[in-house]
Formats: sequence, structure tokens, C-alpha cells
Amino acid sequence: MHRHVKWDEPGADSVMRHFEKSPSGYSEPGPGDILSGRYRGLVVRIKVEAYVDGTSIGTVAALIEPQSGTRRKLIDKLAVGDTVRLPDEYRAFEPRPGNADRDEN
Repeated sequence: MHRHVKWDEPGADSVMRHFEKSPSGYSEPGPGDILSGRYRGLVVRIKVEAYVDGTSIGTVAALIEPQSGTRRKLIDKLAVGDTVRLPDEYRAFEPRPGNADRDEN
């Protein structure tokens, strides 16, 4: 069973938004790929186990505070090791140093 997660909107770091402009580089994730999403301001890295109908299913590999790079084991009820679903529209690029607070413009 997977843990239900209400993902943060990826804003300017949206993978889908980026590839709408340049679709030639987009590929569906596969087993073993590492994806990122955002949850309560943290970067959540997910190791993909399966990809079904635009949603990656995988294990939380890391919870990272984007400003400091500090890794956490738990935030609210989400923990490293939990199985989650990450829809494509919530996939996010990793924040670049100094851009963690960047807005959508």
C-alpha cells in the first residue's frame, strides 16, 4: 500500500512545464530512476519501481531541506522508505543553490 501525499505545486521547477517547450528531451521514468517532487517545502527524492498512466510509483529515498541540504528521515507522516505515487504534473527539477525561493516568473 502506498502513502497518500498532497504534493506541492512545482512552480517554475516543473518538469512537465519545461518539456512542453522542448518535448524532445522528455522520457517516461522507469524502474531505478530517481525523481523529485516537493512536499511541505522539502525536496522528496523517489526511487521509481513502476510507471503507470502518467504516475510514478516508488520509494521515498530522501527528504531534503532545499536551503541547507539537510536530510530528514520524517516530515509529518511521510518518511524515508514509504511507498508513494508521484504524478507527472508534480515532478520537479532539483532546486539550484540560491534559487530555492524562486517564484514562478
